[in-house]
Amino acid sequence: MSKKLISLMVLGACLSFGAQAQTCDAMAAEKKLSGAAKTSFVTKCEKDAAASAAPACAAKAIDKNGKALAGAAKTSFMKKCEADAKG
Repeated sequence: MSKKLISLMVLGACLSFGAQAQTCDAMAAEKKLSGAAKTSFVTKCEKDAAASAAPACAAKAIDKNGKALAGAAKTSFMKKCEADAKG
C-alpha cells in the first residue's frame, strides 16, 4: 500500500473517532440519562471509541524513514495517540 493511501485511511479513522467521542455526551442526553447512569454510559462509549482508535494509532506508529516504531518508542507513541484520541 502506498503511504498516501495509508495516510488517508488513518485520517478517516481519526475523523470518525473524533465524531464518535463528541457524540457520547449527546447520545446520553438523547437517552435522558443523568447521574451514575450517564457517567457509566459515557465512560463505556468513550472506551469503545478509544478501542476503535487503536488500529489508527498503530498505523501512524511509523518513523521518519517509513519503518514501524518498536519497543519503548512505540509504547510511548501509542499511549499518547490513544490519550489524544480520547480528547
